[in-house]
Amino acid sequence: MHRKARRLIPILAISPMAAAGILLSASTAEAAKPSAPPRPIVHDAADSKTEQRVVKQFWTPAKMAAAKPLDLVRSRGGRTTTAPSGSGGGVAVKPGSNSVKRADTPSDPSTPAPSVTPSVTPSASPSPSATPSPRASLLAARSSGSPWTAGGTIVKTEGRVFFTYQGRNASCSGTAVTSANKSVVITAGHCVKLGGAFHTNWVFVPGYDNGSRPYGTWVATNLLTTTQWNASEDMNFDMAAAVVAPLNGQNLVDVVGGQGVAFNQPRGRQMYAFGYPAGSPYNGSRLIYCSGRVFNDFLVSTDQGLTCDMTGGSSGGGWFLNFNESTGAGTLNSVNSFKYNFASYWMFGPYFGPEAQAVYTAAQNQEAT
Repeated sequence: MHRKARRLIPILAISPMAAAGILLSASTAEAAKPSAPPRPIVHDAADSKTEQRVVKQFWTPAKMAAAKPLDLVRSRGGRTTTAPSGSGGGVAVKPGSNSVKRADTPSDPSTPAPSVTPSVTPSASPSPSATPSPRASLLAARSSGSPWTAGGTIVKTEGRVFFTYQGRNASCSGTAVTSANKSVVITAGHCVKLGGAFHTNWVFVPGYDNGSRPYGTWVATNLLTTTQWNASEDMNFDMAAAVVAPLNGQNLVDVVGGQGVAFNQPRGRQMYAFGYPAGSPYNGSRLIYCSGRVFNDFLVSTDQGLTCDMTGGSSGGGWFLNFNESTGAGTLNSVNSFKYNFASYWMFGPYFGPEAQAVYTAAQNQEAT
């Protein structure tokens, strides 16, 4: 497979004042222009029919069943550890030390979510912040992962992601979204690249259900992520997209539909999170969800948090605004990203600002072949 990476020309945005009809002088308009977000990174995956056929044949039912969840855990000091784990608990670094311990202990859903607004916001784009009320925090704290049984669009657009990471087969989650090329899957940055290299054998299985692949196996032709994640695996920008090749002459969204996507939204809103956790007590066979009002991370990152006991393998699963339980449709606004090793009952997801929007825009403009 090709390992090269290329950068795309950034998408230009209209000034909010210009959009409102306010006339500006040339010098004022130039000064008022918002800075363009960093250019997303685009990596060629299986970009030929031969490579796509090889990748699809690689993923036998046995290999999918044996794939280990990819855990991403942070310590209070900001150190991140990753590994496809045997038991699904992953590895975690003790706060303030370099020693490693297992993180298999059950979460404690009774611990309330914090209601402290962080002192910093995403550096590239300051975003609105909101401090949840004590009642909202308490309700969020009581929302743990449960199987999704209501059907609807989500059971087709959400799926498992499989790939090879450092020679080991691993799994994450992802979401099919509406896009110009009808072929975009949104996931977490570490679900496409980790440890300095892009993953190989990358596929998306929408509607995965206890080993069943009701809508087929979709092979990635391109993997995209933010410049910040590509350069330094910055947790604040742990977002990525994959463009998948057509299957049986049809594009992904034509087969399973697509969820809407939103960027630069107010913080502290009610959200639903979905994924395929494969670490104990889950096994990756079913779609799991959590819901509640998100809160700002007051420790290390500029992410938002949600009380949720999903485990490794749920990374990359979608967070939705305005989610309708009857239709199973919502607006994607973040993804499962990481947990702190001392607070496994909280899940964190990156704020979708200009950088995430640039990745999505670049992805939907890629040709799906």
